[in-house]
Amino acid sequence: MSKINKEKFVSLSFFLFPMILMVVLFYLIPLIITVYLSFTQMKNWNVERYLTEFVGFYNYQKLFYMFQHDPTFKAVILTTVVFVGITLIINVFGGLALALATFFIREKLASNFRLLWLLPRMSPIAVYSLVWYYFFHGSEIGTLNSILMKLGIIHQPISWGQIIPWGAWGIIIFVNGLVGVSFGMIVFTSALNQIPKELIIAARVDGASAWKISRKILIPLIKWHFLYVLTWQFLSLLTTYAHLFLLVQWNLVDRDYGTTLALYVFNTAFGSGELDQGLAAAAAVILSVIGVIGALITLKVLQFKKMMKKPRGDL
Repeated sequence: MSKINKEKFVSLSFFLFPMILMVVLFYLIPLIITVYLSFTQMKNWNVERYLTEFVGFYNYQKLFYMFQHDPTFKAVILTTVVFVGITLIINVFGGLALALATFFIREKLASNFRLLWLLPRMSPIAVYSLVWYYFFHGSEIGTLNSILMKLGIIHQPISWGQIIPWGAWGIIIFVNGLVGVSFGMIVFTSALNQIPKELIIAARVDGASAWKISRKILIPLIKWHFLYVLTWQFLSLLTTYAHLFLLVQWNLVDRDYGTTLALYVFNTAFGSGELDQGLAAAAAVILSVIGVIGALITLKVLQFKKMMKKPRGDL
């Protein structure tokens, strides 16, 4: 290795070391521990009894059996697929739509509009969830029921979150989608602001509409950011459980159709009653594998390798 390459390596290592250390401490080591626990029969955090008691693939076999025969676990898997799929579409394309909409209006008005959409993200999880708890509450005190009853649309309160499956799904998708849209909006807005204004002015002079400018100029130039938001939101939604936990605990939504696999892992390991950390660890490992496979498919479909190629000199 030449002296110049050594200096580059030392410099790069210096700047990357803090991040590498964080990844090792807060991701790699917990992942190894989770995989290890998945091959044990750990229950109720009884480390002395179960930590060295290996059961092979028993926990994975149990999950597969539950997937085949347990209606409750089937509901968890189905809820995970519906929740991640629909909320992902809302978060990515909703964020893109908001960023494009605010791009074509006056900056002061656009800033106020973006701030309005950021309010849910700035609110504490408990406060934000409590707002929607009272909004969708299945009694007369529920804001939605109260409005509909005063308008004469309904004559008695409706337990929206207990209408399965789509009532429960609708609430958890709405609550989480409203938060997730703001993330995409921030990333896409930042990307759009980096595009040279000359391109937009030239397109306007040629008579292009806002829709045509968006489709032909803006969206193609932010494909990197689209890939980032899509991948990040997919992995984030796959492991989301905080809002869901509160809505289920408060009995706003049906327990079976308001529980995703991530929340199932949390409840199985840290909930009430008899806890099964071995089973929860196995489910967490499967969740991690799904996340990796999903991210790789996303990168493949959106041609990540092609975007990483160096541009030709004649372009």
